[in-house]
Amino acid sequence: MSDSNLLYTVDGGVARITINRPDKLNALNHATLTELGQAFDRAHADAAVRVVVLTGAGEKAFVAGADINELLEAAGDAQQAARLAAFGQGVFRKLEQLGKPSIAMINGFALGGGCELALACTLRTASTTAKLGLPETSLGIIPGYGGSQRLARIAGPGVAREWILTGDMFSAEECHRVGVVNRIFAPEALEEGTAKLLKSILAKGPVALRFGLEAVLRGWDMDQAAGETLETEYFGKASLTADMREGMSAFLEKRRANFTGS
Repeated sequence: MSDSNLLYTVDGGVARITINRPDKLNALNHATLTELGQAFDRAHADAAVRVVVLTGAGEKAFVAGADINELLEAAGDAQQAARLAAFGQGVFRKLEQLGKPSIAMINGFALGGGCELALACTLRTASTTAKLGLPETSLGIIPGYGGSQRLARIAGPGVAREWILTGDMFSAEECHRVGVVNRIFAPEALEEGTAKLLKSILAKGPVALRFGLEAVLRGWDMDQAAGETLETEYFGKASLTADMREGMSAFLEKRRANFTGS
């Protein structure tokens, strides 16, 4: 299935969403953000989709940023600028709260809104040639699609401050070092390496994956005790599932589990 700015395919439980504006380095304009929101809704509703992979068309960019011309239209109008930011945040929140794992496969520049899109994913893989950063302060603005909040939670406030204050681009190796990128691969091995990660995830119980993601996401802002209480609730819910019984039986019988997501 193809939209004007996206390519969307489903195969083997994996929905692959490719931002398809290579001539614009896959920059995020309003139309592309709208289509992304629709794609996330589609993936959420499709029981056949167990994992989502996001990437960018071409070899140069995952997403090089937001559409500067659209940002300029909001100059001098605080309310319009705030609405623009809130719209992008809403789209990325759909991805973060998908209830299914998502992987940003970063094949080039992931800057500004592109970096923020990657941060909204569950995991991030990257080519060794990839560059990530939040250069908004170079334009006299700040990240507007949740980057200041997610980066601080993923890599810590010290990293978030450095990235935002300097506006610098960072190598895949540095991003891996600080925990922003989970795995890095040579450019020619990015697809294969990400596929191996997908295979590992797809072998696990779908309900357990969803509960685990929800426990982490909801527990972010809780203190330790409240987070552990939340964890016990999800642990209890998981114990009621057919997948739990199948997983335990498969382990004892030394065979591969056949999870059904129930």
